[in-house]
Amino acid sequence: MLVFLAFIGSLALLLFSARLFTGAAERIGLALGMSTFMVGVVIVGVGTSLPELVSGLFSVSQGVSEIVSGNVLGANVSNLLLILGASTVFSVLRPVYLGEAYIAIDLHFLVGSAFVLGVVMFDGVVGRVEGLCLLAVYAVYVAYLLREGSSGGARGQAKTPVGGLDLLKVALSAVGIYFGADWTVSSLQSLAVGLGVPTAIVAVTVLALGTTLPELVVSITAARQGKASLAVGNILGSCVFNGLVVVGAGALYGTVEAPPELTGFALPFLVGSSLLFYLLVQDRRISSWEGMLFLVMYVLFVLEVSGLA
Repeated sequence: MLVFLAFIGSLALLLFSARLFTGAAERIGLALGMSTFMVGVVIVGVGTSLPELVSGLFSVSQGVSEIVSGNVLGANVSNLLLILGASTVFSVLRPVYLGEAYIAIDLHFLVGSAFVLGVVMFDGVVGRVEGLCLLAVYAVYVAYLLREGSSGGARGQAKTPVGGLDLLKVALSAVGIYFGADWTVSSLQSLAVGLGVPTAIVAVTVLALGTTLPELVVSITAARQGKASLAVGNILGSCVFNGLVVVGAGALYGTVEAPPELTGFALPFLVGSSLLFYLLVQDRRISSWEGMLFLVMYVLFVLEVSGLA
């Protein structure tokens, strides 16, 4: 129980610090004259996945790199099936329409990133060369987004002085992210030992669900307000970032391992879920019935990967 409480506390510190960092960095970016589109793609997109990225780097440094692969696979499955499914079901029983151009871009890169991740992780090891390839694909994705955003008429905001309070928040939240990630990885290892299950299984279930809970709450709130489509682009972008940057940066820092308990089921399940999601939303909408299907699939995933089914 004490280990579990330590895990919850360190994860809460990590998530809170990441939120604080993202909000302050977003205001600093706008004050420096960055366009709102660029701020959304670069700062907000990266900031929402900071917990997965920093905890992944700590996992590699501490010799438990299977936490990286487990967290990424679990978080992406949670994003696609749990968060999008719940958002659709709670969207006042109305379909969620995907009319934005950048969502169409994300849809293609979602399937592409899942396929590339499946290729490099299939043999159970992601090396430095493969990590560089993942980061290169993400660079193409960001460049394309920024080009489309600028061609769409996005203009920078008028420059204003950067607030000293925001700079202080960035500094303090960076410290919180550092220690939160370190303690989260350490407590996760202890939790896995205490439960007598592989660390990768705890990462793909407990850690992945914990890191995506804030997005779940925000998305359900937006759905109840009839704004569920606003959260879809961020969720899809987060999946692309997790699959390409979190794994790529971890592999560049040190080899990332994907044990058989992940490559045997979780990895093909993620690739299949990404392809299914892509096919179902070709009509540019997600119905409440499709959302229910996603939720059932997520429950099945958790039961299978945890050995309860």
